[in-house]
Amino acid sequence: MVVQEPGTPRELERHLRPQDVSTIFFDDLCAAIGGQRTAAGATDNPRILGVALNPQVVQPGDVFLAISGAKRHGAEFAATAAANGATAVITDQAGLGHLGEGFGLPVASVDNVRKIAAAAAQRVYGTAERSPQLLGVTGTNGKTTTTFMIRSILDALGVETGLVGTIEMSARGQIIPSVLTTPESTQLHGVLARMAEQQVQSVAMEVSSHSLSYGRVDALRFAVAGYTNLTQDHLDLHGSMQEYFETKAQLFTPAHSQRAVVLVDDDYGVQLAQRALVPTESLSLDEANDKADWRVIELEHFALGHSFTLLHRDGRSISARTALPGMFNVANAALAVLMVLASGVELDALQAALDANDPLSVAVPGRMQVVGHAPVAVVDFAHNSDAIAKALDSMRPGSDGRRIIVFGATGDRDKTKRPDMGAVAARHADIVIVTDDDPHSEDPAPIRAQVAAGAQQVIDSERPKVQLFNLAPRAKAVEFAVSLAAENDAILVAGRGHEVSQDVAGIDVELDDRVELANALNLHGFVTIH
Repeated sequence: MVVQEPGTPRELERHLRPQDVSTIFFDDLCAAIGGQRTAAGATDNPRILGVALNPQVVQPGDVFLAISGAKRHGAEFAATAAANGATAVITDQAGLGHLGEGFGLPVASVDNVRKIAAAAAQRVYGTAERSPQLLGVTGTNGKTTTTFMIRSILDALGVETGLVGTIEMSARGQIIPSVLTTPESTQLHGVLARMAEQQVQSVAMEVSSHSLSYGRVDALRFAVAGYTNLTQDHLDLHGSMQEYFETKAQLFTPAHSQRAVVLVDDDYGVQLAQRALVPTESLSLDEANDKADWRVIELEHFALGHSFTLLHRDGRSISARTALPGMFNVANAALAVLMVLASGVELDALQAALDANDPLSVAVPGRMQVVGHAPVAVVDFAHNSDAIAKALDSMRPGSDGRRIIVFGATGDRDKTKRPDMGAVAARHADIVIVTDDDPHSEDPAPIRAQVAAGAQQVIDSERPKVQLFNLAPRAKAVEFAVSLAAENDAILVAGRGHEVSQDVAGIDVELDDRVELANALNLHGFVTIH
């Protein structure tokens, strides 16, 4: 893989744009999205070369979409957009008040700027006519690994691929670091048009609930949508699990997808498969679930991973294997295989690729990433109760070995899940070390206390032999975990995965769990994996 060196946000934005754009002028764009030219601003009709929501990333020829933010209105920064080369502005009635009379660029008004952002970008970048095939994965956990597996299978089939997700965006081997699980709609349409220019044929994409809530995947239609699972997370945004589910369900409508594959091993998956408005195939890891279209059978362990067979109710079958640990990775692998099959790949060709290239054993940065074998030492992104439980259950210490976990909870996010995370850790580990994740603007000590309280309750009522520690900073907690470990133990450092900096009171502090864990293992005389 070739890594695109990150620069300023404005420099990075250039890599999210096609080289060629369709010829569209401001008046035509306004007509397409229902915008009304206003008396404020200039009267000319410039050609539009790009679309931006952030004034700091505006490129010459862009239309700047000035939206109302949580604290300030984007129109307050229109002068910055103009200085960076914007040739026109689209805003709402509130934004017009910030521009004032005599503003130097053409201006149009719409009722809701965010709602037209995707349509504007689609029109400017031409993604209705030129876009790779899209395979989108949603769910609380497993999105990143599943999209990596999809890309790996398609690569093995000789397909030119792209990927959009938490860790990276890539196009035919060139990687661009990504900030959000799903970019803003304007950036997403731009990068898909660029991928089309680069002859990318298929793109695997993570589709978060945030992206659906904020319209970031609007004006896109996925060839295949996939669902992993739904567990408590992001309730700071959605308010309730039902609202969270309803947001995810939007992906499984004709406006967003053509067909779907849904894991039905939780109640929300069953509901989704029943109410999806596109042709849907269901998948279950329960061999006895005869209601599912596809079932996982002949499951066998090897090393850390599993081999298995996917059996359809009509008798078709696919054999597969993944070296990644845990039943949740069997689920991710099975979903990836069936999404590729649903995209139009012939079963025989798919089976040949799975047999020849072992694509489901692809390494995913910070996802059950093994740093050492004795003790087993793993870094994972697990940052909610369900993911922590599954990650710990997948850890296999040696005879009489213990499970040790180092983790924390994120600040400025759903506070209700913190005690639950502690409780789950105490139920599934023998030594629980609570530390800091990203405190953001919160005082980290109360966050740790809330997590530890959940663990202590389980220790008092269910598992009195579990050891509990509350320790910061995070690097010290990781080193302490290793100091307690023997070669037959298993250590899980959970919550941050691939991330390389920690947000403490708005300041990014360099921190990589993989580096800290490797350093601690070396310090205590254990062997690491390079």
